[in-house]
Amino acid sequence: MHREKISEAIASAINHLEGSIRALANQNESAVGDSVWRAAAETEYALFLFSLSHQGKSAALSTKHSSPTKQMEVRPALDSAQDLLKEAKENLSVGSVEEAHEKTWDARGYLLKAWDLLEKRRKSTSKAAAATPP
Repeated sequence: MHREKISEAIASAINHLEGSIRALANQNESAVGDSVWRAAAETEYALFLFSLSHQGKSAALSTKHSSPTKQMEVRPALDSAQDLLKEAKENLSVGSVEEAHEKTWDARGYLLKAWDLLEKRRKSTSKAAAATPP
């Protein structure tokens, strides 16, 4: 199985999330976006590796996933993703591969929500700057 590589990808995603949370605290929107993108990429890689490890098996993710609420803000979405990834890494270390897979999948949803919120914020800032006369 690809457990070691999955664990490394999850650890990398967690590290990128820590960086995004620091950048958010410092109001560095560009660094937040970069770190969230990297965390999402590592999370997707981990999910890809999970899918490779399940090839030929009838293991499918359940349809019951926690999903971010529509009213969520960036920081809580990042915190939720980070917590889920930490839980996934712990599950993986004790052999609960399916639970780790589900936690990673749920974290992906929060990362996508955070990215969406950051993009909306960036676009509204761009529009406001364009509308302001020189």
